[in-house]
Amino acid sequence: MEIYSLSGASGTGKSTSALQFAHNHHIHAIIDDGLLIIDGEKVAGTSAKFEKSVLRAVRRAIFDEEAHRTEVLNALQKFELPSILLIGTSTKMTKKIAERLALGQIKYFYKVEDVRSEKDIERARFVREIQGQHLMPVPFRQVEQNFFKRFIQRGMDIIAPNRVKIGETTLVRPDFHQQTITIAKSVYTDIVKHVVESNSLVTRIQHLQCIVKQVPRISFEIYLAAPVNYSIPEQILALQQAIANSFSVHFHMEPEQINIHVIGIERKTHYS
Repeated sequence: MEIYSLSGASGTGKSTSALQFAHNHHIHAIIDDGLLIIDGEKVAGTSAKFEKSVLRAVRRAIFDEEAHRTEVLNALQKFELPSILLIGTSTKMTKKIAERLALGQIKYFYKVEDVRSEKDIERARFVREIQGQHLMPVPFRQVEQNFFKRFIQRGMDIIAPNRVKIGETTLVRPDFHQQTITIAKSVYTDIVKHVVESNSLVTRIQHLQCIVKQVPRISFEIYLAAPVNYSIPEQILALQQAIANSFSVHFHMEPEQINIHVIGIERKTHYS
């Protein structure tokens, strides 16, 4: 069996990347947070996210409980997998998982920074640290909802470049993640308004829309100042970057999208 390791700090999006990473590297199975996942489906194990404390979650993730370990070992023997991806917070953790499941030596080591951009990692941290959301790389229908009385919802479909669906994700908020922060959409829109209204070439902003599923997506329309003796594309790109920078300062992440539509040119009354 060829064994791969993908490691990174908690909340950096390892589980989000797992299905796509496995597909890209032709890996047949994934071990993530105590689950054995094959072809995007849970086949054995119990998720660490069902635990009541962080300590118990870690013990679950490294198969410290004998009955849990035996269940997954039996499944591994049954499926005779040619390759597997182990996910953990460190290479030390993935090595421990390989040892506990008698898989042998890990051949390939990857860090989350190797497979995700810095911006994607920042967004994943925001979702984890602010909203308390954890992602499981298994379908919504396979998640035992009684364990998550406070929060559970469908994540996203993972689609390969050839448009074939390779798996699904589910968002949960485990009991051991007690602290969350709720940020009203008006906070995001107020920041956008402040940045845009501070731009001397924008005369008006309207139809500002903010959609928040995990991280905000911003869309708005603006009127620009006349006469147009400046490069519009350059100014719009600079405005997008200014908004992104402001979000980075306040929330340590950038919006998923910043869509700006120029719908008119008009003269400012004080513009000369």
